[in-house]
Amino acid sequence: MKTLWLAVFFLVLAWSAVQPRDYPTWTLEVAPALIGLVIMAWTYNRFRLTSLLYWLILAHCVVLMVGGHYTYAEVPLFDYLKPLFGWERNNYDKLGHFMQGFVPAILAREILIRRAVVASAPWRNLFVVSLCLAFSAFYELIEWWVAVLTGTASEAFLGTQGYIWDTQSDMLWALLGAVAALVTLSGVHDRQLANLRGSDGSHDN
Repeated sequence: MKTLWLAVFFLVLAWSAVQPRDYPTWTLEVAPALIGLVIMAWTYNRFRLTSLLYWLILAHCVVLMVGGHYTYAEVPLFDYLKPLFGWERNNYDKLGHFMQGFVPAILAREILIRRAVVASAPWRNLFVVSLCLAFSAFYELIEWWVAVLTGTASEAFLGTQGYIWDTQSDMLWALLGAVAALVTLSGVHDRQLANLRGSDGSHDN
């Protein structure tokens, strides 16, 4: 799994880095994927994650790299979808923010369960959703700081496309992503957590 994971990651990264719309925006968009890679490499032997979570993280990284290559407002597939769905804007950024809730929800859930932070499932779900919303809000603050520091050059990074409710809708999509992940993947995730504990409980130490 590890070899395939790394192969996909670096192939998409290499493609993304070849003649993107502009390199400053590419750097900003791809940086979280690279930071995530470093953290996963650092923790791989001490806190091995479930395979489900690793593949979700890879999918999120691919979304980031595609957005970095084209910018979130100009991804060709979503330009093609605009007339089909009657969209007035390129909505690839909404996919990005959906993933911003979907993937961190499973990451937070895995850490909370394995570290026995919250025993009650309903309270744990509330905690997970709250964490995802907090992370989404913090990311919006980062976007604001980037806009202040870079001025007009920040437009490609923000990807607002003139939509005045972009910040609020971004957080809504992160919320929907977090809830969707908990509803659809909790059962599969529980089974993988059980297998992980059964194969080597030392990963939780």
